[in-house]
Amino acid sequence: MPDVKRPKKGSRAFWPKKRAKRIYPAVQSWLKTGDVKPLGFAGYKAGMTHIGIVDSNPNSRYKGQVMTKSVTVIDCPPLKIIGFCGRSSYPSRVLCSVFSDKVDKNLKRKMTVGKINTDEQLKKLEQVKDKIVKVCLIVSTQPSFKKTPEIFELPIGGEVGKQIEYAKEKLGSTLPISDIFKEGDFIDVSSVSKGKGFQGTVKRFGTKLQSRKTEQCHRIVGCIGQKEPGKVRSTIPRPGQLGFQTRTEFNKKIVKIHEKVIIDGGFINFGNASENAILLEGSVPGSKKRLIRLRGAIRANKQLPVDVRYISTSSKQGV
Repeated sequence: MPDVKRPKKGSRAFWPKKRAKRIYPAVQSWLKTGDVKPLGFAGYKAGMTHIGIVDSNPNSRYKGQVMTKSVTVIDCPPLKIIGFCGRSSYPSRVLCSVFSDKVDKNLKRKMTVGKINTDEQLKKLEQVKDKIVKVCLIVSTQPSFKKTPEIFELPIGGEVGKQIEYAKEKLGSTLPISDIFKEGDFIDVSSVSKGKGFQGTVKRFGTKLQSRKTEQCHRIVGCIGQKEPGKVRSTIPRPGQLGFQTRTEFNKKIVKIHEKVIIDGGFINFGNASENAILLEGSVPGSKKRLIRLRGAIRANKQLPVDVRYISTSSKQGV
């Protein structure tokens, strides 16, 4: 018989398939913009529901009709700006940090809080002002369901001088999501996916099950490589860690901001979202109560008007 060639079966999925270093991800790249405002936000995943939204795509066959789409509810309480830092060019390092005198007690659960002198820190900032190429806000979350917040940096857009003035003005205040995003915007979401532990090749890569004549082993890879060279290549599906991996999904449309979603019985393992919740079209990686990092879409689609007709409030306990 002739040698029949075909594409390799099974999903390559994402690489690397290894556990994340921490429970919330670090964003590596940001949208470049001239607007003087933070370039991202963060919230906690509450659950999913569905909405009725008017299809506003001019090229769609269903234009003007009400379509049912699934949405993810993310609770986004205002972020607390506890400080800011000035960073140098490559290699990026912190030249000076300025912290607010008003430090929440819960921050002591996350970081060592000593004596803070904001005036001295601002004087040091003026000395190294010429070397600063980027200013980042140091923010902490304010979750309602736990005492320990998450702390991370948010870069600011615009010129360096305006970034410093913005950071000084906002030091010690709170940052709502409406100051950064609006309805109809496309954003990128980064989070840590659900952990599924050590899994085999069928679940990890979607390889084919062996035939019934295979002795005892039906969920293994038939061949793991040739005789020479005597090694297993990295492209061979092998068992290993699955889930709890840092993943980024692009172009999620915001269909509602500051929407208090009241579900009959509440979302499983979360309850009902507050009035600071947002609705994102589609699904988002991660489990309930996990921190979701949001940023402006670096390759956004064309914005279209959003017209939401209804939001489902039916119970999700059986889902």
